Amino acid sequence: MAGALVAGGWGLFAGAALLVGAAVGTLVRVPPRLIALVMAFGSGVLMAAVSFELIVEAYERSGMVPVVTGAVGGAVVYSGANALLARRGARHRKRSGEQQPSEEEAPGSGNAMALGALLDGVPESVVIGTSLLGGGHLGVATVGAVFISNLPEGLASAAGMRAAGRGRGYVFALWGGIAVVSGLAALAGYALLGGVSAAVMATITAVAGGAILAMIADTMIPEAYGRVHLLTGPVTVIGFLSAFALAHL
Repeated sequence: MAGALVAGGWGLFAGAALLVGAAVGTLVRVPPRLIALVMAFGSGVLMAAVSFELIVEAYERSGMVPVVTGAVGGAVVYSGANALLARRGARHRKRSGEQQPSEEEAPGSGNAMALGALLDGVPESVVIGTSLLGGGHLGVATVGAVFISNLPEGLASAAGMRAAGRGRGYVFALWGGIAVVSGLAALAGYALLGGVSAAVMATITAVAGGAILAMIADTMIPEAYGRVHLLTGPVTVIGFLSAFALAHL
């Protein structure tokens, strides 16, 4: 029980960055280019966490087959769900400008964005929980990557929601709820997956890795490139190398 609570606490910590970012995006006018630069940096950090922690861990647990099938499956499921939510008004949920539709323009788009936020956050949180199973050590790079990437996500989304006419109460309720769900997802990952085989655990880890990579490509990189263009590549690489260095301290 104690281990599950620890896992949930770390998931809540990582998810709380969404709420911090939303508070900044709602209360302070942050230049869109700065948001985009942080988004690019967070993309690189997440890529490093997926590469050096999730995919490597899955491969060491059970070899190449679970890695390939899990990662491809995670990417396909994420992209498919993302496409469905985009049709409901959640396409630009991580954009900080006026791309997000208002509820009048696209009824139900608020609910779609909430589901999209869950789609983005749950895989990350589950792997935080599973990293502690079997006496394992918490992946510092993974938690740091999720936290850093959540900051610009909350910031950009909150700014976009405000531009679309959604109130502060809606913004804080949404991201506060997602932070709580992130903690519960990490707790569930620890509590429900402790008895599965190495192959199943490897597949689950790879699924999360594939989903996160698809999320970076589908939502984070487009937001960054749309604002800072050719700076996106160098800043993403800096984020990648920063997470790599953190993982090897």
